[in-house]
Amino acid sequence: MTLPGADTAAAFAQERLCSSNELAEKGKAVLFDVVHFREPARAFALRFDGRVVAYLNRCVHVPTELDWLPGEFLDGDHEFIICSIHGATYDPRNGRCAGGPCGQGKLTRIAAEERDGLVYWLPTRDTRPADPTTAGPLPVV
Repeated sequence: MTLPGADTAAAFAQERLCSSNELAEKGKAVLFDVVHFREPARAFALRFDGRVVAYLNRCVHVPTELDWLPGEFLDGDHEFIICSIHGATYDPRNGRCAGGPCGQGKLTRIAAEERDGLVYWLPTRDTRPADPTTAGPLPVV
């Protein structure tokens, strides 16, 4: 199966993220640390409509983390990713702005795949794994 963005990820090893059963449909997301354009950042993966989607944890409107509690990204109806600061809403299927101050923007997608009971994310030249030997946990914003 070829994923969007997989061509840019081909030179990098897939990173194991979690077991498949850790991602409940429209439930809590799994957070993970990355380096995006040489800057530390947090990302998340969640299950929506039966598939795993992953994005940088960064609102398009103002570059702040989206979750209102760690790993909690969906609105009360579990239909949209919502920014806890400004209320911008995003379609979990594609990351596109669905309402609020995010305009025509969309979340930065991170390619992810699921196989053999595990979830993996695919690094690219722009988004790589955080180095666990030099990077401590990212501060909660």
